[in-house]
Amino acid sequence: MNPQNQTASETKAGAPPPEGIASEYLTFTLGSEEYGVDILKVQEIRGYDTVTRIPGAPDFIKGVINLRGTIVPVVDLRLKFQLADVAYNEFTVMIVLNVLDRVVGIVVDGVSDVIQLAAEQIRPAPEFGSTVNAHHIIGLGTIDERMLILLDIEKLVSDRDLQLFEVH
Repeated sequence: MNPQNQTASETKAGAPPPEGIASEYLTFTLGSEEYGVDILKVQEIRGYDTVTRIPGAPDFIKGVINLRGTIVPVVDLRLKFQLADVAYNEFTVMIVLNVLDRVVGIVVDGVSDVIQLAAEQIRPAPEFGSTVNAHHIIGLGTIDERMLILLDIEKLVSDRDLQLFEVH
């Protein structure tokens, strides 16, 4: 395929878009930080529902929900990133993602908007100063004075901690 004709959806997973090609990111908040995930991975956004707890699962795995017949593991990103635990409120939402042939829900403080970022607006992630493992970060997106931590959701949900939900 000619790279000039490549669309944002055809770029390599987990990599910033090639120069001149824009990608869209759903932005959300955890505490005072703003994060983004590739909009093409988002299946839906829903209010936080009660989950069924799984015995022996790590604390950041809140449990599972039944989403139209699909059992969906639910990850609280605050706990996954070792941020302070807060009570869920009316702004707490679950982003349902399609990643690596599975459906996963992530609990976040709130959803902001969908933004478009060109490769020139994405900088490499620093190796220090972040509560998020740099392994899970595509880069830092900048729009005016806003800075977004762009998550590589495929690496995040392929962590060995989520192997408990693999279908055998």
